[in-house]
Amino acid sequence: MNKFSYQRKIYFADTDGAGVVYFTNLLSICHESYEEYLSYLTINLQEFFTNKLIAIPIIHAQIDFFKPLFCGDVIIITLEGKLINNKVFEISYEIYKENVLIAKALTRHICINPQSRKTQEIPLIIKKELEI
Repeated sequence: MNKFSYQRKIYFADTDGAGVVYFTNLLSICHESYEEYLSYLTINLQEFFTNKLIAIPIIHAQIDFFKPLFCGDVIIITLEGKLINNKVFEISYEIYKENVLIAKALTRHICINPQSRKTQEIPLIIKKELEI
């Protein structure tokens, strides 16, 4: 997967009582960038997230902050995927403001059958992107 970039403005709703972006909100914004990447791959998001045969839940998430973010800041998130095995992949996120690294995040995903809850192989369209 080549690096994919997503630009977003920080809104008041993203911040906590101190006016700083709350950590779970930045993870949510990282997930927005993942959804944009899926759209870039021409994946229909409604079908992807309601599929009765395939689900790709997050099984691990982490985030490290190096500087705070505030309402009005414009950030660029770059994301890059890594295939762990045929059923698991990771997305690494780097969050920049004015070319300064503000935070890093990671999400690990597993492919399952949502009815049986058993693991299965990652769909080919995603797997091909992660193998590059």
